[in-house]
Amino acid sequence: MPVNHRRPVGFRAYGYLGLLIIIISEVMMFLKVEPFYTLHTPICWSGLILLVDALIFKLKGESFIASRTREFLLLLPISVGLWLVFEFYNLFLHNWHYVGLPESRVFRYFGYAWSFATIWPAILQIAELVESFGLYRRVRVSAIKPSRRGLSILMVVGFTFLLIPIVFPTRYWAILVWTGFVLFLDPINYLAGGSSLLRDLQRGDPRRFLNLLTSGFICGIFWEFWNYWAGAKWVYTVPIFGNIKIFEMPVIGYLGFLPFALECLVMYSTVTLVLRHFLKLDWYLLRERASAGDI
Repeated sequence: MPVNHRRPVGFRAYGYLGLLIIIISEVMMFLKVEPFYTLHTPICWSGLILLVDALIFKLKGESFIASRTREFLLLLPISVGLWLVFEFYNLFLHNWHYVGLPESRVFRYFGYAWSFATIWPAILQIAELVESFGLYRRVRVSAIKPSRRGLSILMVVGFTFLLIPIVFPTRYWAILVWTGFVLFLDPINYLAGGSSLLRDLQRGDPRRFLNLLTSGFICGIFWEFWNYWAGAKWVYTVPIFGNIKIFEMPVIGYLGFLPFALECLVMYSTVTLVLRHFLKLDWYLLRERASAGDI
């Protein structure tokens, strides 16, 4: 019988660094030591991203940071740019605002950029960690082949969702923003041959969809937990059951993290299509894996 000489994959050292960063920031935040008190949320997210990536590498033998370093580094400014899209919508919706911000404009915008840079890596990394544990490994659905007409309807509905909050601004339209990008962009990604949730469903494979929903829920809990204690943080003005909160987030607001996680993948897939087709940066392309459940 042949012997498998493959060495076990080790836990990357930066994972221990990530855990140490979280512990130090938690202690320093409660002692109100700067910059940990003000920047507690991005510091902890940075630590968690390192820790999660090391866990993925341990489980799979590859990971975003260790195996696709250039793509990961490019994802950081992309994350900032994509979140600014939602900040733009918040000018019309007024669903959140920031308090406890540093007086120094340089420090303040540095904190913004750092915080926004962690959003997409967090969602995609934790979704991949969920996939690594095989939580939905055996889940299958009936294959769905979208028609051209169906794709067109989805795009029109999605575009309408994204337009309404701008034309008729009110706090009640938040759900349209959290779902509109999926409906509008994923059919475009599908037609352009990019990474698409619709293509997964065409194969009867909902695993990536479920991994992302789970990631959105997990990330939502962590975001609100760390935000609650931080010196600089965001506060919500959700119009429905706004007084029933877990940390700073009204309970009903946690539902928004689920479709937001889908939007993170869909929007990133669109960006990679642009990079590939218009800027010819093929090596940044979000990879389709042999296992369809991967992010």
